[in-house]
Amino acid sequence: MAFVTSAPAAAPAAHGCVGSGLLSRIAPSPSRSGTVPARPGSGARTRAGAAQAMVMMADPKPHELPLWRTLQAHAGQGRPHLKDMLSDVPRCINMFREVDGVVLDFSRQLMTQETQRLLMELAHQSQLEKKIEAMFQGDRINISENRAVLHTALRMAKDQSLVVDGQDVVKDVHAVLDQVKMFSEKIRSGELRGATGKKLTQVVAIGIGGSFLGPAFVHTALETERSAQQAAAGRTLRFLANVDPEDVSRALSGLNAETTLFVVISKTFTTAETMLNARTTRAWLKIQLGDAPEVISKHMVAVSTSLEKVSAFGIAQENTFGFWDWVGGRYSVASAVGVLPLALQYGYDMVESFLTGMRSIDEHFRSAPLHNNLPVLMGLISVWNHTFLGHHVNAILPYDQALSKFPAHIQQVSMESNGKGVFLDGSPVPFSTGEIIFGEPGTNGQHSFYQLIHQGRVVPVDFIGVCVGQQPIYLPGEPVSNHDELMSNFFAQADALAYGKTPQEVLASEPGLPAELVNHKVFSGNRPSLSILLPRLEAYQVGQLLALYEHRVAVQGFIWGIDSFDQWGVELGKQLATKMRREISDIRRDGRDVSAMGKDSFNYSTTRLLRSYLASITESKALLYKDVFTSPFEYFQACVQESCELPEDE
Repeated sequence: MAFVTSAPAAAPAAHGCVGSGLLSRIAPSPSRSGTVPARPGSGARTRAGAAQAMVMMADPKPHELPLWRTLQAHAGQGRPHLKDMLSDVPRCINMFREVDGVVLDFSRQLMTQETQRLLMELAHQSQLEKKIEAMFQGDRINISENRAVLHTALRMAKDQSLVVDGQDVVKDVHAVLDQVKMFSEKIRSGELRGATGKKLTQVVAIGIGGSFLGPAFVHTALETERSAQQAAAGRTLRFLANVDPEDVSRALSGLNAETTLFVVISKTFTTAETMLNARTTRAWLKIQLGDAPEVISKHMVAVSTSLEKVSAFGIAQENTFGFWDWVGGRYSVASAVGVLPLALQYGYDMVESFLTGMRSIDEHFRSAPLHNNLPVLMGLISVWNHTFLGHHVNAILPYDQALSKFPAHIQQVSMESNGKGVFLDGSPVPFSTGEIIFGEPGTNGQHSFYQLIHQGRVVPVDFIGVCVGQQPIYLPGEPVSNHDELMSNFFAQADALAYGKTPQEVLASEPGLPAELVNHKVFSGNRPSLSILLPRLEAYQVGQLLALYEHRVAVQGFIWGIDSFDQWGVELGKQLATKMRREISDIRRDGRDVSAMGKDSFNYSTTRLLRSYLASITESKALLYKDVFTSPFEYFQACVQESCELPEDE
């Protein structure tokens, strides 16, 4: 394997939104040593060799490192209250960073400067730099699947090169990106049209998990940004993820089949939920536009690696966009999975800006010294909170409505990556891994769950703010703009969590308050948070933010010694669902009772629930989709009771 790359392209100018005097400014650089690394090629590694390399990096186990025990002891020691640590100006200065316009303030963490030093030493003892480099250069660090982890290659510039097992993956990536660019421009210009000759202005992306959450987040982040709005004028983009027919109804509601294009996203073209939704929407197209082959070939495209299955479905091979097994679904938004629907909606220039923003953080993550490396700092802080302080929940609270879908996407990226119970060598992990991630945009969350994070359990918080809003409004006579009102809460909440309110302060603010009410109004404070400020929220910054959190998750996994890039935990439920699907089909076809399946089929509780479910379905009369097709999915229920025929290619 060899790695050769050009120097990183200059990032667009970004202006920070706080004074530079208090900040440590770090510009992205080619490598930690100041030069671009190059490795001579040696061909493919074997599974044993790749596994041995990563297991060696994970030996000794993290909890066997001297620094691990030191940090455990350090966590058990007392430390000043945050209100006191925030008065330590040198400490606060040391806990500010700014990189390419992104500001990180972690001065409100339950950390002293000694904590920071110990965490850095843990990173070195864990060989974090080597693990980061192994990921970027294409080593097969996904041990359980013997795969490289190269979502960063999706964002590399066209003049760069990354050769893995004799193949330049950057060349492959840009071949697909060029295909996306050409196709999206032809659709947007009207050069490519639907079966009846009308422009295709409505797009529905069909996919689940990483094929949905990441692209939906980016779309939501851009749809109120001024230049993105202009680029998307007259167009719509929707997502269909859930196999629930109600989601199908929502996705199809109000669409005109003549102007609708479906993007079916499934690597193997076998994902159960996605393919049922694809067959449902294909049936809708045929009912609306007829059975001619061009109806499907002109109204459905695919993102998949299975050309044979795509072709059998009726989608033209030239309208199939590939990706690779070294791209995990939750990291795939920068592949055709995300860039195709986004380019169709906003144009390819917007996609390029998004990818450039991701590349900015990729290069920073790979090259910056650990103590100035934003994803490294964020990952180490989360390990400190989770593993050493015992705070197992993390709230991501963006003070920007455009980021409303960001917590849900990072929930998948984090929990699917790090919800693991074994080390790389398969031995059990004796400590807790994987945070529980949740969040809502401010200020909505303040009127929902902030009560708990202020006066209930301790929940570390990530506050995310934007200096210049996408849609600024200032009403004459108001003391501040609408965005200033929002950001006033952003700043206030972080300090409220840190400082709290003592009984004395409660009484001083409310003289004569009955003694029995005082404790109800006390805030303990000393609750950790970090703050991220973006200069604005355009495609470039959306890319930066996403890459920042992707790499934060990788750092956690590298420190914990787990495989952050597989997801075996999703398999058992899918296997049992396959069995259940077969049994339900047999029961309905044969008209027999659930109890006739035999005692070994399901346990008593499942059998009883299943009987109730099937009885309810049988009692309701469904409509044929051919008669409804504002509600097409009811057809599939009707097939249980009547001799219905699916379209002939089913």
